[in-house]
Amino acid sequence: MTFDRIAVIGAGAWGIALAKALSRAGRTVLLCARDRRSADRLRDERESARLSGIRLDDHVVIAALDAGLSSHDPILMAIPAQDMRAAALRIAPALKQGATVIACAKGIERRTGKFMTEVLAEALPAAIPAVLSGPSFAHDVARGLPTALTLATRVDERASALASALGSVTFRPYHSTDVRGVEIGGAAKNVLAIAAGIVAGRALGASAAAAVITRGFAELFRFGEAYGARPETLTGLSGLGDVVLTCSSPKSRNYSFGVALGKGQAADPASIGGKLVEGLFTAGVLVQMAEERGIEMPIARSVDAIITGRTTVDEAIDSLLTRPFRAEGWQL
Repeated sequence: MTFDRIAVIGAGAWGIALAKALSRAGRTVLLCARDRRSADRLRDERESARLSGIRLDDHVVIAALDAGLSSHDPILMAIPAQDMRAAALRIAPALKQGATVIACAKGIERRTGKFMTEVLAEALPAAIPAVLSGPSFAHDVARGLPTALTLATRVDERASALASALGSVTFRPYHSTDVRGVEIGGAAKNVLAIAAGIVAGRALGASAAAAVITRGFAELFRFGEAYGARPETLTGLSGLGDVVLTCSSPKSRNYSFGVALGKGQAADPASIGGKLVEGLFTAGVLVQMAEERGIEMPIARSVDAIITGRTTVDEAIDSLLTRPFRAEGWQL
C-alpha cells in the first residue's frame, strides 16, 4: 500500500504547513486553493499572508479546488470544520473509488452534531474517512520543527501505511484505529483552550490555570468515554497532548480568543485579528451532546454561556467556584 501522490485541500495556514511537511518528506504534493484567483496568486507568490515568512517549495503544485484528484490518494482536508461538508461535496466527482480522505479540522459540525469523519462518510461514500489531529501549530510544522500527531482510520494496516507516507524526521504521525477518540480530543480541547484563555485574561493566576486545565481534561475524558473513545487515546497526543499545547500558548487561536473574553472584549473573532476560532462553533454542540448523555461538563457549559451572552465572565467564575466540594475523580 503506497501513497506517493498526495493532495491537500485548503490553502490556509494549516494547508500550506501540511503541504510543506509532505514535500519535505519527498511526496508529490498538490495544494488546492478555494478558487482560481487564489490559486494563481499563491502560485505566483509562493507565499501567503496567512503564514507569512513561509515559502512553498517550487515543486508543490498549486491549483484551484476543482483540479483533478483522480490520481491522488490520500486527500488531506485542511478545511474549517463548519465548511468541511461543502468542500467534500465539491471534490466528490473527482475522487477515485477507495481513496482515503483525511479530516484535518478539529471540530464538530454544529448543524448536525456529527464528527468530521461522519461528515466525510456522508459526503464521500466512495472514500475511506480518516483523521489527523494532535498538538501542532501551523508555523511550527511549516518551519520543520519537531511535531508529533495521531493519524487514525478504522483499518490498522491502512493507518500504519498512511503514517509512514505522511511522516518524516520532524513530522511524526502515530497511527491508531480509534477514530472517534482522536476526533473528540481535537474538538473538545478547543473549548477548554477558551476557558484557559479566560483565566489568563482575567489574571486569575497560574494555580487557577492549572486547575481549569486539569478539571477541563476530566470533562474531556468523561465525554470521550461516553462516546466510545479509548482511554489511551484521550491521554495521548490527540487528547492530553493537544490540551497541553492549546491551553497554554498565545499561538492558539482559541486560547487568544479566551484571553480577549477574559479582558472584557466582545465575543468576536475580530478580537484576535479575525482568525478562525473553532471552539466558538464547537462549544454549543459539545454541551448539547454532553447533556444528551448526562455528562457533566461545567467548564464547557460556562464557556458556551459566556460566548452566547447568557452569563458574564464574572458570573461564570462565581458559579464554578461555588460548586459543591467533591472527591476528585474522572467520573465526578
